[in-house]
Order: sequence, then C-alpha cells, then structure tokens
Amino acid sequence: MFRPSLVVSLKKMRHTFGNDFLASLVVFLVALPLCMGIAIACGVPPALGIISGIVGGLIVGPLGGCQLQVSGPAAGLVVIVSSLIAKYGVEQLGVVLLVGGICQVLAGLCRWAHWFRAVPPSVVHGMLSGIGILILVSQFHVMLDHIPGASGLSNICGIPTAITTGLFPLETTSHHLAAAIGIMTIVILVCWNNLQIKALKFIPGPLVAIVVATLVATATQLPIKHVSIPENLAIAFNFPSFQDLHGMTLREVLLDGLAIAVIATAETLLSATAIDKLHRGRRTDYNRELTSQGIGNSISALVGGLPITGVMVRSSTNVAAGAKTRMSAFLHGLWLLLFVVFLSSWIKLIPTCSLAALLVYIGYKLANFKVIGDLRKVGSMELIIYVITVATIVCVDLLTGVTTGIVLCFAKLLYRVSHLEIRIAEDAVGETHIFLRGTASFLTLPRLAETIEELGPDKLIHLHIDGLSYIDHACLELIYGIQKRHFANGGELVVDWRTLNRTFESRGKPRSKEKAGARSIA
Repeated sequence: MFRPSLVVSLKKMRHTFGNDFLASLVVFLVALPLCMGIAIACGVPPALGIISGIVGGLIVGPLGGCQLQVSGPAAGLVVIVSSLIAKYGVEQLGVVLLVGGICQVLAGLCRWAHWFRAVPPSVVHGMLSGIGILILVSQFHVMLDHIPGASGLSNICGIPTAITTGLFPLETTSHHLAAAIGIMTIVILVCWNNLQIKALKFIPGPLVAIVVATLVATATQLPIKHVSIPENLAIAFNFPSFQDLHGMTLREVLLDGLAIAVIATAETLLSATAIDKLHRGRRTDYNRELTSQGIGNSISALVGGLPITGVMVRSSTNVAAGAKTRMSAFLHGLWLLLFVVFLSSWIKLIPTCSLAALLVYIGYKLANFKVIGDLRKVGSMELIIYVITVATIVCVDLLTGVTTGIVLCFAKLLYRVSHLEIRIAEDAVGETHIFLRGTASFLTLPRLAETIEELGPDKLIHLHIDGLSYIDHACLELIYGIQKRHFANGGELVVDWRTLNRTFESRGKPRSKEKAGARSIA
C-alpha cells in the first residue's frame, strides 16, 4: 500500500502537472542556447554544456531543496572553468569537479549551507560584476569569430583591434559578417525583452534571437563559424580515470575543487534566496539544495560534463512560466535529452557568433553596474571593496579577487571594532570635555587611558559617551579606576554611569561609582 504522504504527493502532482509541463517547455527553450553558449565560452564542445544541463534537470531537479530552481551550466563559473581547462585540460577537469561535488555533498550533510550565504554583499556583487565583465570581453571576440585571449586584460586590450577588423575587414576574412549576425542577435534580444505584447511574453527572448539569427545565416549561406556537435551524444561522454591524475598534485586538486565548490555554492544559494522572493510556495531547504548540487556535480564529473549551479535566468523563467513543483526542472532536462538524441542536426545550423552575442548580453546584465549606486548609499567602504574585488578578478583571477574582497571585509570589521574617535574640547569656564565615538574595547583601551591621564588627575573632566556604539568591561573598569584617582586627588571625572550601564548592559557597580563623586551630565 502507498503511504498517505505519497498519495497526497500524487494527487498534488495531478493538479500541478499541467503548469509544470508548460513551464518546462519554456525553460527548455531558454536552457538550450545557454547550455551551448556557456560551453563554448569555457572552450569546450557545446555537447558538454547540454550534458550538464541534462544532469541539472534529471538529477538535481527532483532532489533539490529549492522547489522552483533550475540547475545547469552557469555563466558565473565560465571564468574558473576556462582557467582550469587551460591548466589541466578537458579530461582532467572531471577530477577537479568530482572533488568539488564531494565537498558540496559533505557541506550539505554537515548542514553548513548557511555559512556559504554569509558572503558580504559587496563581495558578491563584485564577484558577479567581475565575472560579467570577463564574459563580456571574452565573448565579444567570439562574436566576431575571433579567438579570445588568455586573460581579461588581454581581451580588453584587444577590443579596439577586434572592432577595427569588424568595421574594416580584409578581403579574406568574414569577421564583419559574424559581427553583423552577433549585433542582430543582441538587438532582437533587447527588443523582445522590452516587448509589451502580453500574448507573446511566454516566448523566451534568447530563443527568438537565436532562431532568427540561425534563419538569416542559413538563408544567406554566410561563411561564418557554426556550432559543432557530434551525431551521437555518447561520443561526448568522458569518464575520468586514474590516468587523468598524472601531473596533478593532491594539493592543487583539493584547492581547485574547493574553489569550484565555494563559487558554485554561493551562486546556487544566492539564486535560491532570490527565487524564494518570487513565489509563495515552500521555502528553500538550503542544506538539501547544497547536497543535491554536490550529487549533480559529482555525476556531471563522472560523465565529463561541466560544473552546474542553480541558475537565476532559467529559474526566474521557470517561476514566470507558472511552474508549481520540481517536476518542471526534471522535465526540462528530459526535453534537452530528447532534443539532442533526435534533433541534434538542427543545432549545427546555429552560428557560433549568435551564441557568443547572447553571452555578451548576459555578461552585461551580470555586471549590473547599477549596484554601484546602491553600495554608495550604504557607505564608501562598501563601494571601495566592490571596486577592488572587480578589478582584482579582471586583472588577476576569480579566486584571488573573491579572497581579496573577503579579506578587505574582515579588515573593515576589525577597523570598526578597534576604531575609537576621541575629541577634546574646553568650554568657556575652563572645564574639559572628552567626546568618545565608535567602539571602546580592550583594543582602544591604551589610547583612551593615555588621553585622560595626560590631562592630569586634578582637573574637572566631563566624559561624553553618547557617541559610543559599544563598550566592553575592560574600558568600564578603566574609567571607574581613573574616576577614583581623580576624586582622591581633588579632581573630578564626570560620567553618566546610569545611562552607560543601562545602554550597554555593563557589569559595573554604579552605586559605588556614584559614591565616588560622579554627577550626571545634563
């Protein structure tokens, strides 16, 4: 007999299957060009991107902890994947990805998912903007049928030359034709996304742009590069073996695998958080989502695929298309599988430059420079961390950039914890006033003690503590001791102990301190 919970689930699926079925078709149409484009951006055959999308749908879809999140190859991992392929090769990427997947599974089972969400917003935005810039500048060259450079800086420096060859081509080149198809793809995508006809809103913009570009390129027989995919998808499978470990050190594999795990997890959980805001259904189980992503990445590694994450573009499309359960993500993976099995010849008609143009647009949206205004409102320090993170990612590499941003955030925190502003002023009657602002802790205790003691024990000093955000027990004891010495030497240190104790919940002894001669500040 079925368990009652299973019966309920089957009844619910019967009521939601129609919504999930239609949503899965829309997500499939969005995912297909994105999977191929991201694979090309990583420098691998498009088939590997589709394999990863299939794994993300068929494996992660039903296991995931986020009801409506769709997983697959993500633009956010293009930079690190392409660098790992350049370092190891496509064959050895699976070993590193397997380590990353296992790390995710262990982190999910240990219930560490919430720690991965504790990345400061300035670093997250910096990471996404840096990745977006790198994708944009590298795929700009691919959009012109050029070969991208090895680094972000080389791609940025090569843009003027690429534009020149596109505008003033040589007789033997076709860069200008690829550029025309690429620009047309972006124009169609932007216009379709801004289309106000509600009846056509369900058709995804990337699909329209790629289909039109493919039809134009096919009808005109343009001599430009096209997508290459094997007739039999099984040929693209690459199963890791012990031979792939040759030339790889354990330390490198662990560090690179951990880097993939951290970045993929951050993108997945941030996407899940955003998706939760778009619907009113069940909230995300982050540890379950992390575990399922690890299982998916491990399987993707075993079949030679790319790293997968929860992807915001496909997930938001899934919600907008009316999906209700995880079934939609599963079905979208099934449609990908059926498409490449029976209709793979259609994929070969797609111009490479049109997929690159799609990624140029995605890179621009991912960079999201509008966030600069939001960070500026929060504080200049947040903006500085963002800028440095972006610059380091573009000029050095992704891992160094993210690490630099996190270190800067810790430095900012340490500064705030240890920063105490002390201002001394005298009034008209000659009484001294000391104004404290910031944090009074054991780290700032020596400077506070030196400032008060330099004024002499026989003076009348008013200590203003209104600007303090925190004071610890060490500083309270210091002020209490100095006050006693001033009282014994004929001076006076005026402190509002009642307010100080009530505000900061100190463990001092206000009664005995008041007896020592303190009087309240008005």
